[in-house]
Amino acid sequence: MVEVLGLGKFVDNGGEPLTILQDISFSVMPGETVAIVGASGSGKSTLLGLLAGLDVPTAGEIRLDGLSLASLDEDKRAVQRGKLLGFVFQSFQLLPSLTALENVMLPLELAGFKTSTAAARGWLERVGLGHRLKHYPKHLSGGEQQRVALARAFAPSPRLVLADEPTGNLDAATGQQIIDLMFELNSKQGTTLILVTHDEAIAARCGRVLRIQSGRLAG
Repeated sequence: MVEVLGLGKFVDNGGEPLTILQDISFSVMPGETVAIVGASGSGKSTLLGLLAGLDVPTAGEIRLDGLSLASLDEDKRAVQRGKLLGFVFQSFQLLPSLTALENVMLPLELAGFKTSTAAARGWLERVGLGHRLKHYPKHLSGGEQQRVALARAFAPSPRLVLADEPTGNLDAATGQQIIDLMFELNSKQGTTLILVTHDEAIAARCGRVLRIQSGRLAG
């Protein structure tokens, strides 16, 4: 599902190159659950953004489902994301002008689902928010917003879900509920999951752990 070959990311830091990621190589098979762990600033969130095609690497190659992202321009990468990916952000990233239902409907409509309203409602019911369909994000708690984000990510039946510190803005009890729900949805859908986290207990629930230290894979 995912193949990363010699990946590097460097940025200009006042005339001096700053290495964020260097010589990263790994593969993820369909249906695997993989945690990416590392200290703050180690490059793990940058790596996830590169996997999603939200940024482009300085060196190396990323292949998603056999297709090289380097062969795609920005618009085509966006199309590929819509077909293949679901993304769960630490800061939820719900559209504030849309209701919970409309936030989940949006990727379904972009993917061409003809029954987007019914499908979105069904997903919100699955995450325990069937009574909050018409509420806007500002009227939802952090845990409720992340439940909407999970429904939005899984609703189009993506083959790959990327999650970036999905409990980072939640208290411990709510975060545990969100993680339990995410793994439950992932198991039922048979999705490939790549999860960035600093929490070793969450990482241990994945089938494999990749550790990044100073921009490189450790071990």
